[in-house]
This record gives sequence, structure tokens and C-alpha cells, in this order.
Amino acid sequence: MVTAANVTDRDAAKELLFRVALIHPEIVIVWADSVYAGKLVTWAKTYLDITIKTVRRPRDAKGFVVLPRRWVVERSWSWIMRARRHCRDHERLPEMSESLITWAAITLMTRRLTSRTARPAERRDTAPYYLAQAA
Repeated sequence: MVTAANVTDRDAAKELLFRVALIHPEIVIVWADSVYAGKLVTWAKTYLDITIKTVRRPRDAKGFVVLPRRWVVERSWSWIMRARRHCRDHERLPEMSESLITWAAITLMTRRLTSRTARPAERRDTAPYYLAQAA
């Protein structure tokens, strides 16, 4: 979901969670940054039956600390930014930007699903199935 620049992430979270609940009712746990703790956690549990688990920085931590589950979001943004169109935000409409992010995610997933490494290992000492059928 893409919003205008004057909408904070915390304000957009309710709509995003509502969309997630409609499209993917199987999602019951959402990991979020500690800024989303509070009323949003209660609202999501009451109205959407979604549990929001917040990731907090350790109190005694100093400097950079890898937070559990936080790297998943950062890694996902990195994958999306591989699409050249996302290196600069040239879109006038948030809907167009949202569509392009969806397109980048679909491209990433289809490449992963169709890659050779995703398939079971083939035996090298026998002919492929389609050649064996032709003989």
C-alpha cells in the first residue's frame, strides 16, 4: 500500500491491516516495529483477529543492533529496489507506485519459482523424460 507523503505509517496501518485481512484471512500474526505498539495492537486483535507482535530494541543495546524479524522487511525493500524504476520515485499517483511495487514483487517470485535451482535435482546419467518418451 502506498500513501501520500503527509500520511504517517501509523495512520495507514489500519487500512493496510484491513486489506490484508480481506485478501489473506489466513494471516493471523503480523510482525511490526515498536512504533505500532499500543491502540493498533488492540484494534487489530478485536476487529480483525490479527495478533501484532512488535519488535523492540534491547534496552541495554548501544550502537547498531540487528533486530529479529526487522531484517525481513529491509531485505524485501532491497529486492524491490533492484527494479530500476524504483531507484527514483517519478510517479505522480500513489496507485501507480503501488502497482509497480506489486509488479516488482511478482517478477521476483516468478523468477524464483521458475529457476533451475528451485526444481528437484535431475539425474545426469539418464536422458531427460521428454527424450526417453520419443525413443
